Amino acid sequence: MRRTYAYFISLLILTGTCALQAQDTVMFPLKLRLGFDLVGPGYYYYDKNNLNLEGHFSVDKSEKMSFAAEGGYLNYKYSQYNYNFQAKGIFIKAGVDFNLLKPPVSSGRYWGGIGLRYGLTLYQSQTPSFQYKNYWDTIHSFVPKRNGAGHFLEVAPGIRTEIFKNVSIGWIIRLRLLISAGGGKDLRPIYFPGYGDGSKSVSAGINYYVIWSIPYKTKRVITKPPPPEEPEETETGTQIQQTNPYR
Repeated sequence: MRRTYAYFISLLILTGTCALQAQDTVMFPLKLRLGFDLVGPGYYYYDKNNLNLEGHFSVDKSEKMSFAAEGGYLNYKYSQYNYNFQAKGIFIKAGVDFNLLKPPVSSGRYWGGIGLRYGLTLYQSQTPSFQYKNYWDTIHSFVPKRNGAGHFLEVAPGIRTEIFKNVSIGWIIRLRLLISAGGGKDLRPIYFPGYGDGSKSVSAGINYYVIWSIPYKTKRVITKPPPPEEPEETETGTQIQQTNPYR
């Protein structure tokens, strides 16, 4: 009896191995990723009134989807002839990335797809001085510091490519939809972390990342189904068509 069990187990293993060999497969590396944005520091070099730092973390769930988290810090100042505005704070974003490239093309080195994010920002804003004119005189005043919290949704298409082993670069376009700026309809901040122009219901931006990858697992990905089985012939010469489950 034991020999019979051993025979059937061996037959199952051999059958499964033959089926895999009949298919096209790719050994796909799943990775952890850490990265930072170059656009924010580059813009600060040009304009000292706007410091924006942002980092990226993601982990592959499969060859097609990754869980992603991003966060950063903003210190923003703006001056015009009749008012000054300041805002600073932090933001975090969480969501998923979908790789639209096929596994043989992507091979764990290239990414071209789209990301979905929910964003939360905690900030402090103030208007140290502003002035406006009425019929009688020019009024000078200010808006004191206040704390706020904003929420937004984000769609983020982009591309990424590996330039050295486990080192990638790529850009992401940010298309954001405002849920709440944290100040009500009349006290929206002019600018706040993670989102941008608080006076607009939709904003856009771009990031250019340098990313370091850490492979943590290799997954066998089937890229082509096995070929259809040949029909069998009965003793009378009649062919029996086998059903291909991959159709």
